[in-house]
Amino acid sequence: MSELVNVKIDGKPYQFEKGTTILKACKSIGIEIPTLCYLEGILEEGVCGVCVVEVKGSRTLQRSCITEVLEGMEIYTNSPLVRTARKINLELALAHHDVSCPTCVRNDNCELQTVSNKLGVKEVTFPQIESFYEKDLGGPVVRDPSKCIFCRRCVSVCENIQNVNALTVAKRGIKTYIGAPFDLKLVDSPCVNCGQCIMNCPTGALSERDDTEKVWEALSDPDKYVVVSTAPAIRASLGELFDLPPGTFVRGKVATALRLLGFKQIFDTNFTADLTIVEEAHELIERVKNNGVLPMTTSCCPGWIKYLEEYYPEFIPNVSTCKSPQQMMGAIIKSYFSEKTGIPKEKIFHVSIMPCTAKKYEAERLEINASQVKDVDVVLTTREIARMIKEAGIDFVNLEDSDYDLPLGEYTGAATIFGATGGVMEAALRTAYEMVTGETLESVDFIPLRGLEGIKVSDVDIDGVKIRVAVAHTLGNASKLLEKVKSGEEKVHFIEVMACPGGCIGGGGQPIPTTDEIRLKRIQALYKDDSERQLRKSHENPYIKKLYAEYLGEIGGEKAHHLLHTHYIPRSPWERAEKIELNK
Repeated sequence: MSELVNVKIDGKPYQFEKGTTILKACKSIGIEIPTLCYLEGILEEGVCGVCVVEVKGSRTLQRSCITEVLEGMEIYTNSPLVRTARKINLELALAHHDVSCPTCVRNDNCELQTVSNKLGVKEVTFPQIESFYEKDLGGPVVRDPSKCIFCRRCVSVCENIQNVNALTVAKRGIKTYIGAPFDLKLVDSPCVNCGQCIMNCPTGALSERDDTEKVWEALSDPDKYVVVSTAPAIRASLGELFDLPPGTFVRGKVATALRLLGFKQIFDTNFTADLTIVEEAHELIERVKNNGVLPMTTSCCPGWIKYLEEYYPEFIPNVSTCKSPQQMMGAIIKSYFSEKTGIPKEKIFHVSIMPCTAKKYEAERLEINASQVKDVDVVLTTREIARMIKEAGIDFVNLEDSDYDLPLGEYTGAATIFGATGGVMEAALRTAYEMVTGETLESVDFIPLRGLEGIKVSDVDIDGVKIRVAVAHTLGNASKLLEKVKSGEEKVHFIEVMACPGGCIGGGGQPIPTTDEIRLKRIQALYKDDSERQLRKSHENPYIKKLYAEYLGEIGGEKAHHLLHTHYIPRSPWERAEKIELNK
């Protein structure tokens, strides 16, 4: 049994487990202490000083996030000294911050703004310190040093959760700098564009590149035929940006809103999630049968692919050659859809709506476009499409539901769970089982692959053959899994990796905040949709069957391989960095 200690907080007696921090103790009894830098289990170093409290007998105020309760401790959370110190510490942060709130992407959703209001800070009494550094606008993740308050959340997430280390703290004093090492732009660093730094930034210092104006221009161009496709995770998260509860299923409202914005065709990336599974399951079976490179890993997540190229290039032969559903959709739109409708592919402007910032990077990869034109013209995040809907004055909450356009709008339950960690693996197993056995898989739910556990490993019996599969989400967990595979400690046939916590439902382009509680509600919405679909296996999608019959030919055949498969390349960011340093 844990040892309890007796303390007083604001004059009232309480008991807490020994080792509990003051911050957690206060939270447990309903006392809210403001924080800016704190991220539980990730960053608990007392950087910002906004959470200070007074402890009787202490010579200085204590940072509640790192100070543990002790027997007989008397704590004051709202004394005049505490309130004054919190305001001073907050003003020091604001002195470094470009206070242009009305034009900031995080206006009304900014922790710095919220804490300032709660603490009653109406003005900054310290001189404003202009940033010494320019904005980093080169890639999908945009960094504005003038809005950085040096909380180090982004650095901690990038290092401790994602194991990427693309951000660091450099220099000292008023010239302190948080950005890529060697003064690199993020696009020239090992950044994988996952956007988890954005999700954890308390201000607008980090955000996605805003591509909405490109879409507005395309929609108003009479020479462009503008179509749109939406990712599986969007339907369970977009509603939050219109004050609907997390996990509200809004697929029908999304389709209606997109038509009102002026898109000519509304397609569902779930369709090509089904297509991905058919090709990927076939590829896995071929590798197992023909002693191919194993374990095979999924290739749907562009953050994972770039991480592997940067840090584990020896595993590139293990990656499925299948494109992601986004890029398969682009290839099919600019080939099959173009030919079927007679609309020249050069005239088609394809917008992809994703929960992900890395998808912006993926769409720009030269090796991933198959139609001799750009397969995906613009990628918008969940947040960007919400801004467009609001700009257009559309009452999203009260929209009637409508459906997506056929044939590229049909999907099975297997496709919709792509948005959750473990979903791609589960969908692939449903199809692989029936491809191998020729028998009907009666129970399609692979429960051991679900949930937010960082690494999940399970054995699956397919016609007497044991297939060992593994699922990891966050790149830190992916790294742990790969190290076990390299050492021989873990022997698996098939690996699914999603770069973001919880999978795409926790992607870098999703609504902020995204907590584990919110992730679980979004995941539940996707699995509910899966359970309610009449068809729950990708290869049963009638329009997928029609696509192969009319256009692609054999699964894994020459035409399918040309349009739907790609390759990946080793990258060495630190060699590039060293060359840049030498040339300065």
